[in-house]
Amino acid sequence: MSILGAHMSVAGGYYKAVEIAARCGCDCVQVFTKNNNQWKGKEISDAEAAAFRDSLAKLNIGHPISHDSYLINLAAPNDELWRKSIEAFIVELQRADRLGIPYVVTHPGSFTTTSEEVGLQRIVAALDEVHERTAGVKAICLLENTAGQGSNLGHRFEHLGTIIAGVKQPAKLGVCIDTCHTFAAGYPLQTKAEYDDTFAQLDKAVGVDRIKAFHLNDSKKGLGSRVDRHEHIGEGTLGLEPFRHLLNDPRFRNTPMYLETPKGERDGEELDVLNLRTLRSLIA
Repeated sequence: MSILGAHMSVAGGYYKAVEIAARCGCDCVQVFTKNNNQWKGKEISDAEAAAFRDSLAKLNIGHPISHDSYLINLAAPNDELWRKSIEAFIVELQRADRLGIPYVVTHPGSFTTTSEEVGLQRIVAALDEVHERTAGVKAICLLENTAGQGSNLGHRFEHLGTIIAGVKQPAKLGVCIDTCHTFAAGYPLQTKAEYDDTFAQLDKAVGVDRIKAFHLNDSKKGLGSRVDRHEHIGEGTLGLEPFRHLLNDPRFRNTPMYLETPKGERDGEELDVLNLRTLRSLIA
């Protein structure tokens, strides 16, 4: 049976995200450990960390993961921003570790004024320093594939493979695959043949054993649009079939999958509940 959950708000306390996840019928949960549009966050107290861990155990929510700040750019050509990003990412791993979260998802970065090759080298150098300075931290980084907006790296599976092959400690890296980003980046998923071919390419570039999480999102924009806009499951340009293929792929039966679809209500029901129900209806 697939492990399904969603990204939840930690407003009012980290444990609140777990409570909302349980109320929506999630098996797993993703959070930001601080405001994702700010560099700094307040320290996580022992009590907050304990309450989060306790609520996970009590409410039977597994596989907690976090997503780092959107300000971080490990590919930045500007040295000041690059250094700031390294420091901030170290803190993201430390915060996750404090909460007992094993994985921190990050978008690899944007090369802005340089090139893909230079940007990828910057990411490798940044991660080498991060790994060296977080030797005692259990939480590790999951590189997320991107839609490829602007100069964002990670929209080709080969980008992820290059980073993993380039770092000194590749065991400290996994990947998180986003369905919307995959499709928007130009990898078709609709037919079983397309799905199989896309995952064969992913396996060749990265290795499917490195996939530790999925983000399940339909896409507002079309195949190869390079635009990152999430839509409710089955209501975008992906439709239901790609999710059916993924949810019934025996390789990923034990890989947690997290919704990042828009929040809100429809006919008095939370949209996360509706999306989870749609996903579960596709499992054979």
